[in-house]
Amino acid sequence: MLLHIRRFLLAVCLVTLAVGPAAAQDAAANSATPTVSADPFGRETPRSTVSGLIDALAQRDYNRAANYFDLPVQSDARVMAGASELAQRLQRLLDSGGTLLPFARLSNEPSGRVDDDLPVDRELAGDLKGNAGEAPILLTHRTVDDRAVWRISHETIRELMATPTPAATASPVSEAVGFSVAGAPVEDWALLIGLAALSFVVLRMLAAAALAVMRRGITDPDSNGAYRFFHAALPPLSLFVSVMIFYAWAERLQVAIVARQTLLRYAGGVAAIALVWFLLRLVDAVADVAIARMHRRSRRQAVSVVTLLRRAAKILLLVFSIVAVLDTFGIDVTTGIAALGIGGIALALGAQKTVENLVGSVTVIADRPVQVGDFCRVGDVIGTVEDVGIRSTRIRTNDRTIVTIPNGDFSSRQIENYAKRDRFLFNPVIGIEYVGPAKLREAVSIIEDVLFSHDQVSNDGPRARFSNFGDSALEIEIFAYITVTDFAESTAIRQELLLTIYERLADVGIGIAFPTRTLFIAPVAQGDDDDNGAAPAVPTQTI
Repeated sequence: MLLHIRRFLLAVCLVTLAVGPAAAQDAAANSATPTVSADPFGRETPRSTVSGLIDALAQRDYNRAANYFDLPVQSDARVMAGASELAQRLQRLLDSGGTLLPFARLSNEPSGRVDDDLPVDRELAGDLKGNAGEAPILLTHRTVDDRAVWRISHETIRELMATPTPAATASPVSEAVGFSVAGAPVEDWALLIGLAALSFVVLRMLAAAALAVMRRGITDPDSNGAYRFFHAALPPLSLFVSVMIFYAWAERLQVAIVARQTLLRYAGGVAAIALVWFLLRLVDAVADVAIARMHRRSRRQAVSVVTLLRRAAKILLLVFSIVAVLDTFGIDVTTGIAALGIGGIALALGAQKTVENLVGSVTVIADRPVQVGDFCRVGDVIGTVEDVGIRSTRIRTNDRTIVTIPNGDFSSRQIENYAKRDRFLFNPVIGIEYVGPAKLREAVSIIEDVLFSHDQVSNDGPRARFSNFGDSALEIEIFAYITVTDFAESTAIRQELLLTIYERLADVGIGIAFPTRTLFIAPVAQGDDDDNGAAPAVPTQTI
């Protein structure tokens, strides 16, 4: 019976190959302009074709699996019976050492891969292993019912018909004795999962041992850059390398293709997660080392830049991991990413403040009006900058409260940075009592001498000048700079200067004026009444 089926299928293939060139041209045209109508078997791309075939084999639905072979008239009962037998033979050969490309390596484009050495209507999907060696499993691109689909090519069908089924796996999985899960024997699942778990455990133990040896040989491992790097890298790299080992060994095991292909598919997602895990830990390690170095060099603004870059890198890595996991589960993310172009416009319109704050963050970090730790005034807020974040800047006020200012607003305000000044202005106005001109000149000379004699007062033109006849005092204006940058130290020097001036003026009998008022009262003399009966005033003085 099997011999008759093989002869019939061979004849069908020969008839179909007779029109191969014209069909190839049609396939090339169809691959250039793929149709948008949905195929009931999901054969639009090489990836979906292989996934649909594996699903059919897992459910042991060989009639559905027959639709993934490039046969001309699949509505014929004899053709369908022969194609079902081909599907079973394909499964036996794959279970006995044949391979299919992992999910991530299969093209998800309707036109397939165009950068390989195959014709545009052919796609490599795996390899068959028979007595004659390896033979490629090729997919062909043809139009079926006005739909451009990918199916197993005539070349592969001929190899299937010519390759004998190994005796050890002469019966299909559907006839195997024993308990099976998702179309594959339990022992095959256990073998593959055990291989993956064992490789990860062994590599993780080796990584822990290497870290322990390094820790013993380093005096201060927490501040050592090499140790921090390996401490961050080895755990995720253990997972990543174990996935690579699993990829290498899984294809060599003679296990059910359903179990192997399913686990290889999700192993790609695990590898992406391991890579993102490694990069996240690496970003944290590099950022911590950079922040510590910036603190030692007092480059506080650089700390804000490193923090911002760390957060942005983590967000990008998490987005990448989400996309990779969704792609592993077969969710088409390209449509969603394309939709972001349109949705991004709507999002930008609805999140103008958020975008404004992000732009403000870039402006604050690039322009550096303040740094973390600076004492400043922003609008009517006075305090110390504690953090320059992606969205906002936090300032701790003198009342020990935290004021959060969105960076968009922060960058547009007038910012006065007290920490940036190189000296402090000493500009008091000293009022002395009304004295004669000689004493006034002596007072001005004394004040200037105090300024010139102090080593913390700048020699760049300190001066004292008589400036005004005040209501209660003769005003002498002082203009000088105190050459320190610390505010507390400047207040101490200011106090010292004022006390010295006060002492020197007191020594020569010149007092500091205070507000006074003189009133003149004129009593009325008898007999000199005015028109209203009031007497004229006699002047007296009251102070």
